Amino acid sequence: MGETVPGPRVAQDSATFLGEGEGLGSAFGSFAQLGADGRPARLGILGGTFDPIHLGHLVCAEAVRCELGLDGVLVMPAAVPVYKLDKQVTPAHHRLRMCALAVQGNPFLQVSDVEIARGGNTYTAHTLRQLREHFPGNVELVFIAGTDAAATIPKWRESQVIADLARIAVVARPGFDLAELGDPQTLDGRFKVSLVSAPLLDISSSDLRLRMAQGKSVRYLVPDAVDEYIREQGLYKGE
Repeated sequence: MGETVPGPRVAQDSATFLGEGEGLGSAFGSFAQLGADGRPARLGILGGTFDPIHLGHLVCAEAVRCELGLDGVLVMPAAVPVYKLDKQVTPAHHRLRMCALAVQGNPFLQVSDVEIARGGNTYTAHTLRQLREHFPGNVELVFIAGTDAAATIPKWRESQVIADLARIAVVARPGFDLAELGDPQTLDGRFKVSLVSAPLLDISSSDLRLRMAQGKSVRYLVPDAVDEYIREQGLYKGE
């Protein structure tokens, strides 16, 4: 997720591929009726470019789900983050497919194409509004962020909307203190914040792309099905 806008670096328009092929994701997957029975529920949102999705993302999602008692987590690939406008981003249908492969077999994680399918400028506040319009008020939305992202959320577009619509789950290394975020606005009372300790893995998508461009193995860094898909599709060669 994060603050994103559409850009020419995406090689394929979402309308041409959404709904094609098994597991490309949908708006809310099996969570579509969450909260319809009136019972309190909690839904996590893990956004990112996921280029590619890796085990660090999945460990993060599972840690938050377990510690905060979430009913599920939506894994939501972004369109084109503003901080990557000058960089090549893998077409969305590939990123959606990799996410679907990564979460297969885990009913608590579902892939959502909400941000890509919506089109136009995409911001976290817009996404949370869309989720809030769909899910009843007894479903608490929990936006998952690492410590670096959490420190900048108060500066995002319509940050007050984010504060009003979602709890922020800050995923940090064990022993981390919220005061270390360095941005006093994060603790100014506007945001509902939960700190989640997780065994954070030192894996980055950019490092994985470099390894693959150099012909190195990414086994045990991404799910096996994702590794196989990358090789089948010839992704990240020569980057």
